[in-house]
Amino acid sequence: MRKILLTNDDGVGKYGLWVLYEEIKSLGDVTVVAPESARSSTGMSLTFHKALRIKKIMIRGKVAYAVSGNPADCISLGIYRILNGRKPDLVVSGINEGDNISIQAVYSSGTVAAAVHAAIMGIPSIAFSLHIPENNWEERREIKLRMVKAAEVAGRITKWLMEKGLPEGVDYINVNFPYEIDRKTDIEITTLSKARYNDFIIERRDPRGKPYYWQWGKLKPVTEFKPGTDAYALFVEKKISISPMSLDTSVKASENLLEEIRRFIKS
Repeated sequence: MRKILLTNDDGVGKYGLWVLYEEIKSLGDVTVVAPESARSSTGMSLTFHKALRIKKIMIRGKVAYAVSGNPADCISLGIYRILNGRKPDLVVSGINEGDNISIQAVYSSGTVAAAVHAAIMGIPSIAFSLHIPENNWEERREIKLRMVKAAEVAGRITKWLMEKGLPEGVDYINVNFPYEIDRKTDIEITTLSKARYNDFIIERRDPRGKPYYWQWGKLKPVTEFKPGTDAYALFVEKKISISPMSLDTSVKASENLLEEIRRFIKS
């Protein structure tokens, strides 16, 4: 039986993880290894400066492993300790509470980082995220209903990936669902938008008058998103964004550039 490693960055008890589990459990032997608590926006941070711990727990009558580190740690510990060195056939990450749209989000996302770390190890992987509008974050019951619908589609996409494999030149896939989601929702193959936020820093003062800072971002108007990008598909067209991703983000330099740098260094 094929082996699937399931993780997330919101924490091992999160609803999105377990509704996704229910949809993919028929596709193989699923092992759940996820952070013990929320590790959002940790990127591909690996824990080297302190000890990591694994706790075997029961959730919804199923065995899961809670890791004290980040999503990328979950992949390493999941493979080398929990699976005893056997690489899974597929790593699935999500469903994340909140979208992971644009280069800006992908580079910081713990959800996507789990897929990236698996891809570096040569394992096909996929990350799923659900967009939640800012004014809907308190509607937990509604979010759960959306998660169920997103999981149904995620299960179908995962089955396709298990049967067909990654397309040539693709190392992992980043999928984002709109809030209004069901099986009839259209899909778009997308590239990453360069930025979704205008960053800014808020300065405040503590009781002793010393400054401290909050880093935040203001959403860009949807009119700034280019057609064909993940942001345009999700926010303008209300489609499912599927972004095929490559680990190699370098650009092949021209011979002219090479010679120019050589001359400059040697001059």
